[in-house]
Amino acid sequence: MGPGEPARPDAAAFGCLIAFAAVTYAAPAEWIPAAGLLRPALATSGLALALMVVGKLARREGLTMDGARGWAFAAFAGLAAASTRWSIDPPSSVGLAVELAKSVAIYVTLVNLVTSSRRLALLCGALVVGSMVTSVGVLDYVASGRPLVEGFRARWVGLYADPNRMAMSLGIVVPLGAALAIRRGTRKWARVAGVAAAGLAAWAMVLSHSRGGLAGLAVALGVWTLLERRAAQTLLVAALAAAVVALAPASFWDRAGTVARFQEDASAMGRVHAWTVAARASSENPLVGIGAGGFQTAWVRYAPPESHRAYAAHNFFLQVVGELGLVGLLLFLVFVSGGVAGAFAASSDEEVGPWARALAAALSGYLVSSLFAGFLASQHFYVLVGLAAAAHRLSLGRTSDTCAHILVKALDGGGAR
Repeated sequence: MGPGEPARPDAAAFGCLIAFAAVTYAAPAEWIPAAGLLRPALATSGLALALMVVGKLARREGLTMDGARGWAFAAFAGLAAASTRWSIDPPSSVGLAVELAKSVAIYVTLVNLVTSSRRLALLCGALVVGSMVTSVGVLDYVASGRPLVEGFRARWVGLYADPNRMAMSLGIVVPLGAALAIRRGTRKWARVAGVAAAGLAAWAMVLSHSRGGLAGLAVALGVWTLLERRAAQTLLVAALAAAVVALAPASFWDRAGTVARFQEDASAMGRVHAWTVAARASSENPLVGIGAGGFQTAWVRYAPPESHRAYAAHNFFLQVVGELGLVGLLLFLVFVSGGVAGAFAASSDEEVGPWARALAAALSGYLVSSLFAGFLASQHFYVLVGLAAAAHRLSLGRTSDTCAHILVKALDGGGAR
């Protein structure tokens, strides 16, 4: 094996990971018939994992699970798989367990392959560029006059046919796009792409009329502005907010106004009923819950009598505690809090700081949105946590290198004396 050969599978694996990040948003399988047969998201992520393992074996390197964060996520997915034994809806438990297993594989691939600030930037950039396909798809769907959700809520295809899920997924890229636009050393075309992606995503979110999505976006932009503490960033956020206020349709403000009288809003009351189901299911099955994916099946047993429709949990954490109990909630909190804390810890790093600050903001916003419309099978969320973990690992590596350099200099100085 030649000198450069061991690195080839690693570089190819990262290329596949870049492709996966892009197709996660572009969703070609949903609008290109031939692509549906190829299953591009599964193919690119699976190939990235396989090539990463080959590269590790070639270099005789170990595979990292990312410490407590990664092991907690793996244990969480394992608990979901085990829950098929006591689940009230075994087929749904199997389905969710498979999706979580895929997400663990993607997470492990990501933290093993994102080994430099350049790779972190490329992967974040792929998400930003890929998101423009989703945003343009949403805007085209509205402009073409096709049926919208509830007659006025924008949507696209596949998982983006749900306005709430579409809004939460696009909310991730707004701070990432803004970071790309103002990052030092970014080429002009990339700056333009960052601004365009952030603007398109924000507009698609407005047209979704997702109150939780917009609340998360507001938090994300607020956190990003506070972490950056620069005039240019503040002006960019102010301009985006002003554009939303000026251009948002009347239906957006009408729906937002129903929050004050939520008893009259069927969607809002559906959330209240869903939270009641989660609380009752958890109280009867406190340790390990009713089984992964069993929430809607449990509706008949636990919902209030006045509820006439089974909803999803509409809350990340209540879904976890209802379906996988306190054990699942503990594992999930270790994983999520580790990612959030890692992003904030890396935000002061000179090299990865700009991306870490955007990732910390995106995670903060996503978690706020997930209090109203969480999706446990969302690969976007697990990729986001993986990127935060990678930024944290890179910042820790730089800190260790700096400390070692200082120690060597001190020892050399002592020897000279």
